[in-house]
Amino acid sequence: MDTPDGFKAELIRGKVVVSPWPALRCCRPMRLLREQLQAHASEGHVAETAPILFRFTAAERAYGPDLFVADEEAFEEEGRHADSAALSLVAEFTSVSTKDADWNEKLNVYGRLVPVYLVVDMQNSEITCFWDPSPHGYRSRTTVSFGEALPVPEPFGFSLDTTGF
Repeated sequence: MDTPDGFKAELIRGKVVVSPWPALRCCRPMRLLREQLQAHASEGHVAETAPILFRFTAAERAYGPDLFVADEEAFEEEGRHADSAALSLVAEFTSVSTKDADWNEKLNVYGRLVPVYLVVDMQNSEITCFWDPSPHGYRSRTTVSFGEALPVPEPFGFSLDTTGF
């Protein structure tokens, strides 16, 4: 699907949802997050903000995370949807229009498969790390205010510096 410049499309609850890319004020924290994650990513994994859709077959959904870390081999396939099994982390930067989906639908879907999910809450100046996925969702979470260190568990295993957020 071709979207207008500045917009992305995701499949949410069986519907195509077109939403704008993150606001300008997300640029710096997104870059800082990507750089720190890339430095701690597993070999062969890449941290990206590219507009890529990942298919979650069991949930019959596809999402285009604001930022992701995934096995580079996932991008050697044909087609427009990468396999969500390649993901080691996803991060969503909340906005007024996406906050509900980031905290509910995406949390539910990611929590069954993706090892680490970061919600960068731009409205409340907080970041939450979810980890330990299960068939019922994530088993663990930690929230800190921007400026505080956030422990990011394996497969990353480091403290994220949120000072510049």
